[in-house]
Amino acid sequence: MPDRLPQSVLFACDHNAVRSPMAEGIMKKLYGNDVYVQSVGVLNDLEIDGFAIAACAEIGVELARHRTRSFEEMESMGEALSGFDLIVAMSPAAQRHALDLTRLFHLSVEYWPVMDPTGLGEDREQKLNAYRQTRDQIHDHLKGKWGRR
Repeated sequence: MPDRLPQSVLFACDHNAVRSPMAEGIMKKLYGNDVYVQSVGVLNDLEIDGFAIAACAEIGVELARHRTRSFEEMESMGEALSGFDLIVAMSPAAQRHALDLTRLFHLSVEYWPVMDPTGLGEDREQKLNAYRQTRDQIHDHLKGKWGRR
């Protein structure tokens, strides 16, 4: 039986350039306006990854306009971590950072071990296949957690 859909979810990874924006986009496609969804990274030192954009475009999820941001940038823009029901960390560094930042809040932090596709594959098609695997892994996590809408 799927869990009840939370009101708000924050996805987090290392750079907010691959896994967390993919999760944000896929969740918005699956659940629409039923849940407020955002994403962040521990660091904001990269732009959105072109392979992430391409892999998500194949399933109708648009990421090209995504702008990366860190936890700190999100909060400086007026969005408090305490406003989220759940943080889903997709890397060990994001999990540690989220737990450290939320230790004073009554807020759930879950760790989903999602494959980091960066650096995998020798040619364009192999690289894209790695990103597709990550995309599909995220999709399966979402459907397994909250079911279909």
